[in-house]
Amino acid sequence: MEKTIFIYCDGACSGNPGPGGWGAVIIFPENRVRELGGAQRPTTNNRMEMLGAIAALSAVSDRSERVKLYTDSGLLINGITGWINNWKRKGWETAAGKPVVNRELWERLDLLAQARKGRLAWCHVKGHAGHEINERCDDIAVAFSKGIKSKLYDGPAVGCGYSLLEPEAGHLRAPAPKSASSSPRSKTVGGIYISLVEGRVERHATWPQCRERVHGVSGARFKKVTSAAEEQAALKLWGAT
Repeated sequence: MEKTIFIYCDGACSGNPGPGGWGAVIIFPENRVRELGGAQRPTTNNRMEMLGAIAALSAVSDRSERVKLYTDSGLLINGITGWINNWKRKGWETAAGKPVVNRELWERLDLLAQARKGRLAWCHVKGHAGHEINERCDDIAVAFSKGIKSKLYDGPAVGCGYSLLEPEAGHLRAPAPKSASSSPRSKTVGGIYISLVEGRVERHATWPQCRERVHGVSGARFKKVTSAAEEQAALKLWGAT
């Protein structure tokens, strides 16, 4: 099976324009996780979404593996996979004849994408839908936007504190423009989270509550469940009661 590098990235901005931050999580085939983050002041949400992708792709530019990148930005997906071709043909003008906003970032992103020669897949994941890595990227981005030094993980996958499973069908959607406003990120859509730490099981109504318990804890287990049967199956698999 061909080896793949998985990238998740997100951006955040307060005020738009205002203080902003970006976050990214890179999962390497050798079972290593690296978190990235940064900030700009002032900036916009779209610039932060783009910088997250640029930074992550730059970090793996010396690697030859296939890359699968997940973002919840519809503008980023639509821009890099479709609109950019027309922009370049028109001399970096929009259909309305206006200069393309953030052209320098689109050009950097385009160079990184072209360098992978078709070995880069762009995937649109729903934001705020409970996917652990997408939520982690958001947490990093928000922290940097607020000037908070977020502790970034770089080490074995087993110690990162969150599930590395790819988004399921319910987490994915067709590309669509991302709203400039953000809904609260604490609610779980359909279900609860369960965690196992040092032999003790707890239930959590939201992902942030679960993450607070398991992040960075060696051997911690956690899962989102949507039924009693699914919960019992997970507990049985963990050898817990």
